[in-house]
Amino acid sequence: MSLFAIADTHLSLAADKSMEIFSGWKDYVTRLETNWRAVVGEEDTVVIAGDVSWGMSLQGALRDFQFLDTLPGKKLLLKGNHDYWWSTRRKMDLFFEEHGLTSLRIVHNDACLVGGVAVCGTRGWFFDAEEDADKKVVLREAGRLRASIQAARAFGGEPVVFLHYPPLTQGARCEEILQVLVEEEIHRCYYGHLHGPATRAAVTGEREGIRFSLISADYLNFCPRLVSPSTAGQRAENLSQESL
Repeated sequence: MSLFAIADTHLSLAADKSMEIFSGWKDYVTRLETNWRAVVGEEDTVVIAGDVSWGMSLQGALRDFQFLDTLPGKKLLLKGNHDYWWSTRRKMDLFFEEHGLTSLRIVHNDACLVGGVAVCGTRGWFFDAEEDADKKVVLREAGRLRASIQAARAFGGEPVVFLHYPPLTQGARCEEILQVLVEEEIHRCYYGHLHGPATRAAVTGEREGIRFSLISADYLNFCPRLVSPSTAGQRAENLSQESL
């Protein structure tokens, strides 16, 4: 049982919002499915750290959810800035249940134990937030992150944080989010949101005792990245690394 992660799948099977207009995104759905099936097994779990679907509602995102549900493994979904379909936890859980989407689960203000890893996290927010409304969002997201980490600690596994927005780049920092990561003694943090030329500003490596990893789908060449391998996970790790 291995744990993988990817962000920014930007599925649009029922929406007129294909990412193929952008460089590097040609045939991205086919590439994602091919790579996913090559590395992820039925007993594995994949965290999708935001910007899952362009659907404007749960119903509008249904085809994208159904596509994900056909892929191997369990999927843990976090919110991104373009996940307009996101609703209350109760509505999302009920929608998945009503449509037989048994492999999908929302992570929101809570955590999920996968082997020895306690998956936790939240969306995050801009690191240059100066307006009062943005500051409120940052503080709310920091609170959600702390609540999720504390829920993860209750499982007894290593809390590994997944965010959509980067908590820092080469030239900027979201101090409120970083403060939570440092105070909670988090050692690994995965994030998305950055694409194309913007990935050059990404922090990929250790800062302040935390190892940061960018997992945007295009950055990973649409291949889920191994986070925590099982004994049988070495082949998946090799394939995942070969895609980079």
